[in-house]
Parts: sequence; C-alpha cells; structure tokens
Amino acid sequence: MEIEDFAADAALFARMRRMWEDVDPVPADLVDQMVAAVAVEDLSREYALLTLVEGTFAAVRGESDTATLQFSDGTTSVLLHVTATEGGDRRVDGWVDATALAIRLIQGDREWSAEPGEHGRFAFDEVTPGVARLRLVVRDADGAMRDFQTPQFEV
Repeated sequence: MEIEDFAADAALFARMRRMWEDVDPVPADLVDQMVAAVAVEDLSREYALLTLVEGTFAAVRGESDTATLQFSDGTTSVLLHVTATEGGDRRVDGWVDATALAIRLIQGDREWSAEPGEHGRFAFDEVTPGVARLRLVVRDADGAMRDFQTPQFEV
C-alpha cells in the first residue's frame, strides 16, 4: 500500500468514528452503571476489579494504540500496559506487587509465560490481538500460595 492509501484510510476511519459518536455516543453513565453492577453481584470474590488507569473510556472507539489496565483483588495488584507493535501484534508489559511464582497470559488455546523480574516486572512479546486473561500464582505475605486471575481484556 502507498502512503496516500493509509492517509485516505485514516481520514475515512476518522469520519466514521465522528459519525458513530454522533449517532451512537457512549452513554455518559455507562462506567457508573458497570461499577454498580459489579458491586451488586459481588464479583470481586471471583474476579479482580478492572480499572482503566490512563486515557478515557471513550477511547475504546478511538485511535489509541496503547492501554493501561489495573487489576486488583484487594490483596494483589497488577498493572498492565498494552502497546501495538509495527507488525500488528501487541506487547504487554506488566508489574505485580506480590511475589509471583508463575505468570501466564492466556488467549484461547494459546499461552505465553513470563518470569517476573526485579520489582515484579514482566513482559509478553508478539501477542496476537484479541481477548486474553492473565493468570498468576502468587505467594501471600503469610507464605500461602494462591491463584490470581484477571477478567478477560482486549489486547
């Protein structure tokens, strides 16, 4: 493809995005409704709470090539930074505040493993775009091992 083709595509997508923002805007109370629904169902016992840390919720429909996500179950917190690569894959950089014994990113039948580095840092390269889930085995302050699993999220 020529550079002009990319520019034309980008302009077309920008016009489409503006049209959808006018025709079907993101409801102003969507975030509050979702937080209330999770609280009512008390899903925090089964899943960690997903929080968008950087950017806006409307950016889901935008041109953003990065996302920063935070997951916490009240004891363990994980911060993820998802970045699009030039090849169309994703790089996922993460940090966990607990002692992680195993870290896996699961996407359908595919799985990536990472070793935690200093200060709980880990990364996954060449992740296919799509829905994924992070699973960790962590050691609590009292020495007990437990499973930490995030809800599914888009990479």
